[in-house]
Amino acid sequence: MIHDWYGPARLVDRRLDRYPEGARRYWLLAVVVASTIILYYEQYVQGAVSPSVLAHFQVSFRWYLTLIVVSNAVGALASLFAGLADRWGRANLVVGGLLVHALLTAVAIPAAPGEWAYGVLVSLSALIEGVVLVATPALVRDFSPQVRRGTAMGLWTLGPVVGSLIVSEVASHTLDHLPAWQDQFHIAGLAGVVMFLVALLWLRELSPALRDQRMVSLRERALIETRARGFEGGGALDHPWRRMARADVLVPAFGVSVFLLIYYAAVGFFVIYFTSVFGYSQARANSLGNWFWAADAIAVVIAGVLSDRLGVRKPIMIVAGVVAVVMTVVFASRATDPSTTYTTFVVIISILSFSRGFAYAPWMAAFTETVERHNPALVATGLAIWGWILRAVVSVSFLVLPVVVTSVTPISNYGPELAAIQAAYPSQVATLRVIDPATLAALRVSPSDRSAGARAVSEIEAGLHAGPGTALSRLLGLRSMPAADRIFLQDHGATVLAARDRAPRQWRTWWWVCAFGQVVFLPTVLLLRGRWRPSSARRDLDEQEAAIDTEMALLAGRGESRTDREGRSSSLPGDEPLPDGTAGVVSR
Repeated sequence: MIHDWYGPARLVDRRLDRYPEGARRYWLLAVVVASTIILYYEQYVQGAVSPSVLAHFQVSFRWYLTLIVVSNAVGALASLFAGLADRWGRANLVVGGLLVHALLTAVAIPAAPGEWAYGVLVSLSALIEGVVLVATPALVRDFSPQVRRGTAMGLWTLGPVVGSLIVSEVASHTLDHLPAWQDQFHIAGLAGVVMFLVALLWLRELSPALRDQRMVSLRERALIETRARGFEGGGALDHPWRRMARADVLVPAFGVSVFLLIYYAAVGFFVIYFTSVFGYSQARANSLGNWFWAADAIAVVIAGVLSDRLGVRKPIMIVAGVVAVVMTVVFASRATDPSTTYTTFVVIISILSFSRGFAYAPWMAAFTETVERHNPALVATGLAIWGWILRAVVSVSFLVLPVVVTSVTPISNYGPELAAIQAAYPSQVATLRVIDPATLAALRVSPSDRSAGARAVSEIEAGLHAGPGTALSRLLGLRSMPAADRIFLQDHGATVLAARDRAPRQWRTWWWVCAFGQVVFLPTVLLLRGRWRPSSARRDLDEQEAAIDTEMALLAGRGESRTDREGRSSSLPGDEPLPDGTAGVVSR
């Protein structure tokens, strides 16, 4: 029996007792992917307006980094909790998570009265994201046999990528006329509410009897359903963490986590990087991010489909990983060059992002297949370990970042106000920059100090190559500038200029760290399940299909009947005709 597709009961009991076919399976996958996209759109919207958030709450970049570290640590714990999806199921975790996350994004975070309330609410949203990070790829795995796993995981990987792309696209087109950072959260949260309603009505999951089996191809559907009728589970869920704590699970999870350092740097800091180092506006920096995420989105789909067609994933990961290393090094080399054009950055980061995505989608497929090899009933547990390691690595890396990039705090804290003063009083700012700070301090204490005034005129003459009359006029012109602005400029102008001088070199160091993480990733690929040659993969599939035919022939010869868990009599294959191509074999 299939549970009713609609009805009040389906809002809680979302189990399917038959493996979905055709359009229904694609629709379920689409709902999972769309849920992931919208959730990450909400999760990443903070990065698009991070300079405005820092300025609004008057917090330092170090405080902002601490928040990211804490929220990732919370997300790591939530990922471990989500491993319980093997016992409790996946769909209700996703639906409930979508609702809470949408309300946090649309209402709570924009209304935060202070920086600490803001930090707590952002950490709560990270808690929800940590759960969904595990539950959604587990759902994608459940609905995807291994021969189509690359395509399915490529589509799932669109979630974080397209979520980031939507953040950049919406911000680059709305920040100019909706400058308040809260507006970006409102827009994202409303999208989250809509997605929650869609998932509430249509998101489903396989029953434990179905999802706890390994499916290589869709030919196995009928046999898996037959086996599920007498499924008892046994001890498949006993000692989950011990069963999944294997080298081929732990080491690749760490490898891909350091491989993704450049991705998380882009999510959290690209806007800060391009505004502080190259002077881009927030809208222009986000438009540059559009190219990064669009290239990534295209890559994950192509790589997933290609890995399924070839039947191999490791060669794709290695080649794409090497290209990612090369392009990250190229990107780092441009971090110290202020003459690098917008177009140059578009080309570099597009190739970098494309290669990174091209490696990541096959990795997700290979990782879930590796977990299945140990125990298909503990896929969510394996993914929970991956999610925990990923968040832990991100937290540690962001603890290190402020030690490497010390220049961001003064630029983020004082840069926006200094830029506003510069725009309002360009002549006065130019004059103040050539006057010695000691002279300015003397004039601040005693504006009528003739000696200090004479020194100031002399310094203006030398610094601006002006005559005595022009220099005196420029000095007197400072009176039209508000005293508070003059004091702010004198107190912080030199600090910001020095920070901007250091920033490119410091950011280059961090990009080198990201490149090193990508190098570490490459050898960890060797531990994952899968062949290197397409011919070997085809031979394995032929042997698998032969085993399927043998198993189905044995069952058909018995012609047995069984009674399922709800008391209904059902026949094994052999008592009734089977649709073409439904024979299969499965190992639990």
